[in-house]
Amino acid sequence: MTVPLMTVVEFPVGDASSGRLSDRLGVYRFDPLGFVRHAFPWGRPGTALAGESGPEPWQCEVLDKLGRGLRARDKSPAEAVRLAVASGHGIGKSALVAWVILWALSTVPDTRGIVTANTEGQLRTKTWPELAKWHALAVNKRWFTYTATSLFYSAQPGRDRTWRVDAITWSENNTEAIAGLHNKGRRAFALFDEASSIADGVWETIEGALTDAGTDLFWLAFGNPTRTTGRFRECFAGGRFAHRWAPQQIDSRSVSMTNKTQIATWVHDYGEDSDFVRVRVKGEFPRAGTMQFIDSERVQHAVERALPPEWNAPLVMGVDIARQGGDQTVIRFRRGLDARSIPPVKFRIPDLMVVASRVMEQVNAYNPDAVFVDGTGIGWGVVDRLSQLGCGAARGVDFGARADRTDGVDAMVRYANKRAEMWGTLKEWCKFGCLPDDRDLSADLTAVDYGYDASDAILLEKKDDMRRRGLASPDDGDALALTFAWPVHRIDWAEERCIDEKLQRLKRHVV
Repeated sequence: MTVPLMTVVEFPVGDASSGRLSDRLGVYRFDPLGFVRHAFPWGRPGTALAGESGPEPWQCEVLDKLGRGLRARDKSPAEAVRLAVASGHGIGKSALVAWVILWALSTVPDTRGIVTANTEGQLRTKTWPELAKWHALAVNKRWFTYTATSLFYSAQPGRDRTWRVDAITWSENNTEAIAGLHNKGRRAFALFDEASSIADGVWETIEGALTDAGTDLFWLAFGNPTRTTGRFRECFAGGRFAHRWAPQQIDSRSVSMTNKTQIATWVHDYGEDSDFVRVRVKGEFPRAGTMQFIDSERVQHAVERALPPEWNAPLVMGVDIARQGGDQTVIRFRRGLDARSIPPVKFRIPDLMVVASRVMEQVNAYNPDAVFVDGTGIGWGVVDRLSQLGCGAARGVDFGARADRTDGVDAMVRYANKRAEMWGTLKEWCKFGCLPDDRDLSADLTAVDYGYDASDAILLEKKDDMRRRGLASPDDGDALALTFAWPVHRIDWAEERCIDEKLQRLKRHVV
């Protein structure tokens, strides 16, 4: 297979003796590592890379594998070059994704590619901003136009549709959106970020798209190894497709840029051999089927479930207090198995006294039997103010406090703290309860990962750790979980369901 290297775009390079920039970069068509070392101002005073000497060793290894794979494919055409990287947190994979995009577009004209991730937020807040950073540093930055939403394309007139990379949010029900990747005679590529969560149907669609003969083809998949099933897992040893991929696993502790203090905290909190550390630090797949605490199917069933008659259930109100500028205070209600009928209240107000007043408005409107308020940190100010305002039903909840639930199951053994206990009770409730069709709530409930502490008690992922993954604080989920802080009456949701079933049987017998 031979793909002619066309003239790229003629732009002035400022130094006539250096030759045309397109010729200089064209020699790196099969050498992405050489391109990365040449195209960015490593160690140059006055630049953002003044203190940097170049890529991390693991990044060099991946780039070198990609180049060698493409060179071998050029001599003996075969299927697309496929590399899969499972890693711990914070190793610089977003930077590597940006480099690969810039190299691919800079060394073969009319290259086309797509980048997809597990969520739109990952693309918008992590992957694409990282591309913007490295595009601004690239020696040929004038060749391409960056948009903050989803496009990165040639600045040459008339080439914006043929020479580009698109950020596309995957959809298992609409794989056609990522199917149009054919680019015969040129170069086509796909990059998966946070690949563990990308559905099998999307992988199959890409597999069918990267089939053009006489074309530079490659496919890279990156992610934390959060699941023991699915196509990403099958790229590695023992997997069904391992023979088609070149896999690599990276321990965060082997990378210089990672936060070693944070990693040491994780190891201390969860344990060296816990699933959380295996996934977030070692780049190893968990022993359990998934690190997702509440699965999507359970949430969807709760959304679709018909409302039960709640004739004698207490009304409980949960209030999660915002702590940072992007967070919001959320108020949610639950009456037994019904968390749907009363709509939530959400707002961003920094003044805690005003927050307390807004909470009292809802208390006066619905007269709940209990009001459980997130008292962690600044939340205690709201709890104290509610008490001053005469809200006797209000009670503060410390998320980090010891799990103290002793009714039904021995939660003190199973859960590491109060927050994990509340979420654990919520998880069980979802088997029978009714949730609203609320995208924010569903996203929150399914976004939280978990691990185990040194005593094998369940410990949920911290909010700060979620932010580092590009996810928002689960304010909606925490507000609903707060409605499970303590039993409000002796008859809780499980007992009510049992009573309701007995009544139904009695009615049928009488009839």
